[in-house]
This record gives sequence, structure tokens and C-alpha cells, in this order.
Amino acid sequence: MTAALVAAGLGFGAAAAWADAPPPNARPLSQLIAAVERQDDFAHFKEIDWDDDGYYEVEYRTRGGGDREVKIDPVTGQVRPD
Repeated sequence: MTAALVAAGLGFGAAAAWADAPPPNARPLSQLIAAVERQDDFAHFKEIDWDDDGYYEVEYRTRGGGDREVKIDPVTGQVRPD
């Protein structure tokens, strides 16, 4: 019975860990951040994180010296303000 509980626990852990990652049909991150690099005001990336709400959160510095944050849908590639 202990082996069954351990196996069940491992299965649940793997499923829970997958929820913290992009879906299997997500576009490559390199493709997604290229859309941000094409923004007129883009200077350089500050931070890129996977958010548990299903988006990449991208923070970048603008050419004017400001900071901007956007969210990117991993499947469609749609960039939207945070």
C-alpha cells in the first residue's frame, strides 16, 4: 500500500509541476521574445518569467530609460500590456 501511495504522490507532483510550465503547444520562447524586441521603444530585457496565470511576463527597458512590462500568450504569441 505504501508503494501505491508513493506512486500516486509522484504522479500528482509531476502533474502539479507541469501546471507551472508552458503548455505542450507553446511557441518557442525565442520566437515569443523576438516580438518584444521588435517594439519601437525596446532597448534591452530586464526579466522574463513564467506566470502561473498562463503567460510569460516580460520586463524590458525602453530607449527612453523607462521600464515596461508586457504579457505574452505562449500559444498565440499575442503581446499585451501588463
